[in-house]
Amino acid sequence: MRPRAPGPQRAGKEAEAAAKRRRYLRGRRGQATEGGTEHSLALVPSTGTREGAQEARRGGSGRGVLPAAPGARLTLRPVHGSTMGSRHFEWIYDHVGHFGRFQRVLYFICAFQNISCGIHYLASVFMGVTPRHVCRPPGNVSLVVFHNHSNWSLEDTGALLSLGQKDYVMVQLQNGEIWELSRCSRNKRENTSSLDYEYTGSKKEFPCVDGYIYDQNTWKSTAVTQWNLVCDRKWLAMLIQPLFMFGVLLGSVTFGYFSDRLGRRVVLWATSSGMFLFGIAAAFAVDYYTFMAARFFLAMVASGYLVVGFVYVMEFIGMKSRTWASVHLHSFFAVGTLLVALTGYLVRTWWLYQMILSTVTVPFILCCWVLPETPFWLLSEGRYEEAQKIVDIMAKWNRTSSCKLSELLSLDLQGPVGNSPTEVQKHSLSHLFYNWNIATRTLTVWLIWFTGSLGFYSFSLNSVNLGGNEYLNLFLLGVVEIPAYTFVCIAMDKVGRRRVLAYSLFCSALTCGVIMVIPHKHYILGVVAAMVGKFAIGAAFGLIYLYTAELYPTIVRSLAVGSGSMVCRLASILAPFSVDLSSVWIFIPQLFVGTMAFLSGVLTLKLPETLGKQLATTWEEAAKLESENESNSSKLLPTTNNSGLEKTEAITPRDSYLGE
Repeated sequence: MRPRAPGPQRAGKEAEAAAKRRRYLRGRRGQATEGGTEHSLALVPSTGTREGAQEARRGGSGRGVLPAAPGARLTLRPVHGSTMGSRHFEWIYDHVGHFGRFQRVLYFICAFQNISCGIHYLASVFMGVTPRHVCRPPGNVSLVVFHNHSNWSLEDTGALLSLGQKDYVMVQLQNGEIWELSRCSRNKRENTSSLDYEYTGSKKEFPCVDGYIYDQNTWKSTAVTQWNLVCDRKWLAMLIQPLFMFGVLLGSVTFGYFSDRLGRRVVLWATSSGMFLFGIAAAFAVDYYTFMAARFFLAMVASGYLVVGFVYVMEFIGMKSRTWASVHLHSFFAVGTLLVALTGYLVRTWWLYQMILSTVTVPFILCCWVLPETPFWLLSEGRYEEAQKIVDIMAKWNRTSSCKLSELLSLDLQGPVGNSPTEVQKHSLSHLFYNWNIATRTLTVWLIWFTGSLGFYSFSLNSVNLGGNEYLNLFLLGVVEIPAYTFVCIAMDKVGRRRVLAYSLFCSALTCGVIMVIPHKHYILGVVAAMVGKFAIGAAFGLIYLYTAELYPTIVRSLAVGSGSMVCRLASILAPFSVDLSSVWIFIPQLFVGTMAFLSGVLTLKLPETLGKQLATTWEEAAKLESENESNSSKLLPTTNNSGLEKTEAITPRDSYLGE
């Protein structure tokens, strides 16, 4: 896809920005500057080789997820049409500090809001639970019989039925009628003289027009019980999480665009306020469709915050601290999973549960007004004085010396990059199938993206089916994510990307098989195996961002990560349906994830290793990765740094949907 030529409004904006920059330089240095284009900065992969590359401005993972991959050395770089060298902007952090007190405060404020995103992504695990139930009888009950035991109350009948279809509850009404109540139908006996549970006489079947009686031993109410989303309306319950994930997809695209147009700070405030308002609206929804609409918009703003919040934080952190800071933003998302489990355990009424979870975002809303705009976005808009003020504040908080942006701008105009601006070309999806080898690589990478997202959400959503305490299950599956990200950070530079990724996928496949053979009565072993599987798939899911960026040349790197992210989101939409199929056979989710993980692991071994390799800038260099992998499979190339690779493609939030 070719980019459209800038319209009159955009051209006017660029001219205005250039004029502001020239006036700024005259005032600061007393010299005129000829020509100039709009400066727009982005987080892009560093050209260092050991650290690799990370497309840091991608919008989400299907988890919606944060796009930071372990091991990526992220660099702030100008986007299309800029004449500003990125190396000079990285000098800002050499002056004010890479991760000083100012950056730490901003980091933890923004990371705290990631907890709310993790909460809403998995809140449906308990909110959408379908309790055991039976049809409600058409009148007042005088006697309840279940398998020849008659000491039951009508309120307990929901807990009596197993998942089997043959069980039913027999009730005698005050008018003498005898009914057999099953999960989705009720039968009226013609012979009212016999109270035996086993009955072979004639009877007439009726639908459950009077509603259902639900087991309230675990949950007092859920979204399913609120609107009777069972039996012939069960498919409506199955749409709760997939429609949410579809909102995640649209949100990452929409708010990534707005953050470039309106600024990071405005979008952060808008999405956070939206998370609170739509979360409360979902709790007080008067019908199913209002509830689904509120959840859909909640998904959009939550996904939008993850995308823009990540970019905002990374634009304030220097290169030396950017990798670990970006990775451990995932950990705050995992904390949200822990809070879902804890709140679900303490609060068993769905609307109160939803309302309490929505209030977690209030502290950020109260604090976000103090967050400054990033100096890099201000510079891209030609607001140089405001950017200088932010840099001065950073230096004051960090107790370091500030720097003059006018000097950096002057250096960029006089440097070699400024004399030969690089035009960034846009490419279509077909370029990912450049030849047979690249096409095979693309399909393999897409499969890994799909498997990672499918496994991540399948393990989390299926925690209620593992046996034992479902709240503890989800809590433990959230806890193991945190060490998984730390493991990836360390192992990827010791063992290599390909091996860590392949071993993680094989481990996930193996644990899925182990879960399938563990007897249900030994559910503790099943939970432990699920924790191992979640650890492994979490590690693979985090690493695939970085690995994808390193496997493709500059001209299609953005497209490669973007297309993988879209496949990832497709998997997150399908994962809830996979979990719902556990009602057919309880191990269907493990079968799907295990099969996909094993196949992905085998194909991963066919991919080239990128540890210690320079980032490819052409198709020829990308093809050399394959040949070097075959001839030196046991050796790693030394880490080098080639300044010629510094003209790397930039990725902005709005790039997340171009060409996808």
